[in-house]
Amino acid sequence: MTRRWRRGAVVAAVVVAVAGVGLGARQGYEAEIRQWRTEQEAELKADDGWLTVAGLFWLEPGLAHAGTDPSNEIVLPEGAAPARLGWFELRDGRVVFQAEPGTDVTSNGRPVDRLDLTPGPRGPAIDTGSLTMFVIRRGERTGIRMRDRESAARRAFTTLSWYPVDPAWRVTGRFTAHAEPRIVNVPNVLGDTVEMESPGFVEFTLGDRSLRLEPVLEAPDATELFFIIGDETNGGETYGGGRFLYTDLPRDGAVVLDFNKLHNPPCVFTAFATCPLPPPENKLPVRIEAGELMYGKH
Repeated sequence: MTRRWRRGAVVAAVVVAVAGVGLGARQGYEAEIRQWRTEQEAELKADDGWLTVAGLFWLEPGLAHAGTDPSNEIVLPEGAAPARLGWFELRDGRVVFQAEPGTDVTSNGRPVDRLDLTPGPRGPAIDTGSLTMFVIRRGERTGIRMRDRESAARRAFTTLSWYPVDPAWRVTGRFTAHAEPRIVNVPNVLGDTVEMESPGFVEFTLGDRSLRLEPVLEAPDATELFFIIGDETNGGETYGGGRFLYTDLPRDGAVVLDFNKLHNPPCVFTAFATCPLPPPENKLPVRIEAGELMYGKH
């Protein structure tokens, strides 16, 4: 399953209008949010969830040997692979993996000796023991991302923490499309700036404050808006690097912003993610006391 930045694969539709509704409707809404949060946690803990991301190795042109021996350029967890598993070669933007003779390496369940590794979440991966490795690209960087189903983070995970569900944090905003798609310069934790396309902006009201957010699209054919949001709870109750929110695409000029579904980026759970950070226009001068709280020491 393609994960992109989000952890929740299922965003259940809110089937009631929560402003001014009766007790039954409110209880139904709260149950829907609790179910969504349960799905968030289940996906985080899955075999291909962010808790299993346990390594990221940036490649230089040429060979990078992999294995548990410390002399390798890519040092794998002790006991999870042979001392010499094989090598990755980056040449002209392409990455090829070559296994050492006699090693147990598979891809999609089949033994492999040599494999071209196309970057991206749908590209091929190699597996050995509890490890899965595949290629990612971030700007000019090309790297090997490693998942470990036996990672320390996965084994130590407890549970996610959230603000109480409050229907008041589900608001409807007015969407205004840009005359031409706008390029937003989005910073990330690597210190890079990534250009992402924004189709427009959303204006909404919280209490007596009129606010505005600029969503981006994660792909040209995206079926959701992606909001990278900062607010004044960041660094206190919530993660200092902001939080994420996905919404449906605009309908009749409206976008529903359910801040009860604000959730942490993967950088909260692994040091080997390359999370985007809120662009300046999405740093709200208010406290959003809704959604996911800090996890661990973040």
